[in-house]
Amino acid sequence: MIEFLARRLLVALLVCATVLTFAFALTRLGGDLAISIAGPNATAADIEQVRVAYGLDRPLPLQFLEWVGRAATGDFGQSYFFKEKVSKLIFDRLPITFALGLVGLSIALAVALPLGIVAALREGSWTDRAISIVALLGQAMPSFWRGLVLMITLGLHLGWLPISGTGSWEHFVMPGIVLAFSAIPALLRLTRSGMIDAMASDYIRTARAKGLSRRSIVLKHAARNAAMPVVSIAAVQLGGMLGGSIVIETVF
Repeated sequence: MIEFLARRLLVALLVCATVLTFAFALTRLGGDLAISIAGPNATAADIEQVRVAYGLDRPLPLQFLEWVGRAATGDFGQSYFFKEKVSKLIFDRLPITFALGLVGLSIALAVALPLGIVAALREGSWTDRAISIVALLGQAMPSFWRGLVLMITLGLHLGWLPISGTGSWEHFVMPGIVLAFSAIPALLRLTRSGMIDAMASDYIRTARAKGLSRRSIVLKHAARNAAMPVVSIAAVQLGGMLGGSIVIETVF
């Protein structure tokens, strides 16, 4: 167990180091950062002042080490565009993003779990294939396009939901639906495969031999065991939703 956790921690540290390195490099590959910050109308003196103020006159390895050191303590510096602390910008917007991620994950689970169970119980049938095709088509559609379609149909034509804003829970329904489509296929496939394995297991045959109803066997025994790996993957999907919700938030 300790060896497993140590490997996981090492992989996480390597991922963080890689992301930090690429993020730092990308800000320097676009040209002189001091000129970009100062603006196109800045004089040479203004550019030099910006370079000294942001520490851009120091060697790149030293800039990188100082940047990583500040990031490790939670100091992500100041936004070049908004002229505010990056940490403040993140925490100001995090509640909306987190709420949207939870709504999207809840909708994804509410759709994927029952559909996965139905697909498993009707394995190989037209129902099974139709569910898989619909889920894949929903994932294949660009998220911004799905958002625009919902805005036009549910917002403009039917008037059921508000198009944009964050004033009430209704404002999170449409973006939550759009965000849920990115997680539904993976959760649905995992639920389906887990249910197929569970229904073929020995304890299900024992439950049938005891005379339990099909409803009890499916919901109380098979679905409960099949849902365990889905919960683990759901946590990963939530992280992906939080990172990928920027397009959805921009559209709505």
